[in-house]
Amino acid sequence: MSLSRRFASALAALALAASGLVLSSPAALALENGLLRVPPMGFNNWNSTQCKADFTEGMIKGIADLFVSKGLKDVGYTYVNIDDCWALPSRNSAGDLVPDPARFPHGIKSLADYVHGKGLKFGIYTSAGTKTCNKAGFPGGLGHEQQDANLFASWGVDYLKYDNCNNQGVDAQQRYKAMRDALAKSGRPIAYSICEWGQNQPWTWAAPVGNLWRTTGDISDKWSSMIGKAQANRGLAQYAGPGHWNDPDMLEVGNGGMTTAEYRTHFGLWAMMAAPLLIGSDLRKVSEDDFAILKNTDVIALDQDPLGKQATVLSANAGLVVYSKVLANGDRAVALSNETASTATISTTASATGIGAAPSYTLKDLWSKGTRTTTGTISASVPSHATVLYRVSSSGGTRYEAESATLSAGGTVDSNHAGYSGTGFANGANAVGSSVEWQVTGPATALTFGYANGTAAARPVDVSVDGTVVAAGVPFPPTGAWTTWSTVTRAVSLAAGAHTIRVTATTADGPANLDYLDLSR
Repeated sequence: MSLSRRFASALAALALAASGLVLSSPAALALENGLLRVPPMGFNNWNSTQCKADFTEGMIKGIADLFVSKGLKDVGYTYVNIDDCWALPSRNSAGDLVPDPARFPHGIKSLADYVHGKGLKFGIYTSAGTKTCNKAGFPGGLGHEQQDANLFASWGVDYLKYDNCNNQGVDAQQRYKAMRDALAKSGRPIAYSICEWGQNQPWTWAAPVGNLWRTTGDISDKWSSMIGKAQANRGLAQYAGPGHWNDPDMLEVGNGGMTTAEYRTHFGLWAMMAAPLLIGSDLRKVSEDDFAILKNTDVIALDQDPLGKQATVLSANAGLVVYSKVLANGDRAVALSNETASTATISTTASATGIGAAPSYTLKDLWSKGTRTTTGTISASVPSHATVLYRVSSSGGTRYEAESATLSAGGTVDSNHAGYSGTGFANGANAVGSSVEWQVTGPATALTFGYANGTAAARPVDVSVDGTVVAAGVPFPPTGAWTTWSTVTRAVSLAAGAHTIRVTATTADGPANLDYLDLSR
């Protein structure tokens, strides 16, 4: 049975164009349902129960209870989702799906109401075919899209996983778009998970269709399966972003088939790849060690980072893999992952991550919680099948990349001039009033802007803090070429807390190309 759920994805670009603002990261054209701006976190029963007798209303209520009592809700887990085998094998006389009264004696709406009463959200499953994937042949949604979407909405469903079995050879895009449109007309916001198994490269077409799409076949609770899913998914970073995510399938942490080191690798790599964190184990039976993995807030923060960048691979050499992930506050997450059978030293550098030059960097180990400083080398002895996770920050300040800023109308994020930090730079419109704006966290005593100006004239800007101009007409002199990067620094007294920093062009040339903003303390 194929397991993933994909969510109806978002047309952020259109909404932002209407407001006159453009997000700095290039937004894929997506159906904007406002959902899953960060990857979903929650539970799905399939990996632990499949269609066995213990998949019942009581089991799902118990999971919702544990979300609260075990603190999973407090760290971000939201969705309690049920998988295949919840329905009777036949529709009723009205053509509606019918919950199995033996498994769900009070019906699905009652169960959804119970989950909602815990402050959580409820998800359900069906297939984009005539039947679901289980051999018992439960009815699928093909040809019943609007009827089923309306029924799910009436029950209070918040999330739909739409599988791929018994699809009768109908084009995948046609089938998944039909349910997208039905959900949009249902009157309820329902996150949409496309479980197409990566067969038709959904990452190339599904952003306007679903909130997430499976990139792989089904995962199983063993090292070879899990690391194979990571390897298949890790090259698809360019397709992921807020509202539309790559999905290498659900978590196996706690099901007992892997070691603690392997489960940490599993959880850590899924977080680095901005993948859904859907627990697939029966939480009534999970060990405290596995709960500690699932509740590691430092690792969860990587997955839920609002910038929404999937990690990219810096190097992969004979099973020794280095991943780097750009974070919204300018930090980097680095994973040193050992896929081999022996302990090995894995190394990279701060400069390779694009974090920018600094006298030193702070490395926080997200499993041990220890911190240390380095002048640039990031290295660890990594046991077999383990992964060391670091959060890397510049000592004495914080970097905010221009690609995580907001640009006024006409501005774009580009990468056609080499030498920039991070994944790109802000190319503001050539107009008076063209602006680039960052959301930052103080305190700070100086602002440093990385920039390039390949023209022969300075490009002055007004610098404002929280709407007040603090430095007027600041020149950004020529740097000689668009590939030659320099800095402009201005002193500032920035108190602790959240602030808005904006640079606004004062001439028709617009601002220089902006690479980053550094806050110094």
